Amino acid sequence: MKIIFMGTPDFAVPCLESLIKAGHEIAAVFTQPDKPRGRKMVMTPPEVKVCALEHGLTVCQPKTLRDGEALDIIQKIDPECIVVAAYGKILPKEILDLPKYGCINVHGSLLPKYRGSAPIQWSVINGDTETGVTIMQMAEGVDTGDMLYQKAIPINIDDTAESMFNKLSDLGGEMIAEALDMLEKGELTAEKQDEALATHAPMLDKSISEIDWHKPALEVHNLVRGLYSWPIAQTTLHGKKLKIYRTSLGKGNGEAGSVIATDPLTIACSDGAVVIEELQLEGKKRMDAKTFLIGHPLTGKDKLGE
Repeated sequence: MKIIFMGTPDFAVPCLESLIKAGHEIAAVFTQPDKPRGRKMVMTPPEVKVCALEHGLTVCQPKTLRDGEALDIIQKIDPECIVVAAYGKILPKEILDLPKYGCINVHGSLLPKYRGSAPIQWSVINGDTETGVTIMQMAEGVDTGDMLYQKAIPINIDDTAESMFNKLSDLGGEMIAEALDMLEKGELTAEKQDEALATHAPMLDKSISEIDWHKPALEVHNLVRGLYSWPIAQTTLHGKKLKIYRTSLGKGNGEAGSVIATDPLTIACSDGAVVIEELQLEGKKRMDAKTFLIGHPLTGKDKLGE
């Protein structure tokens, strides 16, 4: 099948590699423009661009799809299908209507649950025990199109957004090749989404990263897992910002935010407690809790979040 692939971050790379391996003709790869990254703000190409160039594919990085230039390129290629995976731009109707098989999106949730840009993180934050990938026909709305193919996988209690990102990325790569094969053979049946079951997964920002120790331990643990590896859950200790990278569920009760044990470092919540396993105090390096306590001994009088 003659395909245009659209994707940007590393989530999309297994999808592109899977399509190449399956023998599809990747006529062009659309990805977002290079952006400055890191403390030194070095211009860095998207992971999909790196992958595409390694395979000798044509790369297009338009700033917008809403001017005539991108449409002209796509019309000249005349793809049978456009495959989209975490591209980060909305496709206008004139592009959606072009390909024979339409525009197919690889979405990291079990639609209609978690429409939007951060489905993986929100599924972990909300304590879900299952998620998956949906291959869907794209429509003008955000993740509202008909579902073509769906698979579910479990979310374990120690999974993070990062670990689920990797699992779903690989699953999406497997599924998109299978889906296109079935699509060509006429073996896929489009299923409309139930709007009554739709939920949304808005983009994350740092405003949600503050830990509320007055919440149950499981909710705190889920927040830490869901915000790893960005933007990272945080609290305060003696007036300084304290990033919490890794936790587990602990035992014991006490005043919310108080230190109720130091071996392991256990913090009381409104219901139960969490064990802090990895953390970073403002101005210091990231380290495990045991190492942290050597330089910053804590007692039952200490409290987080004040």
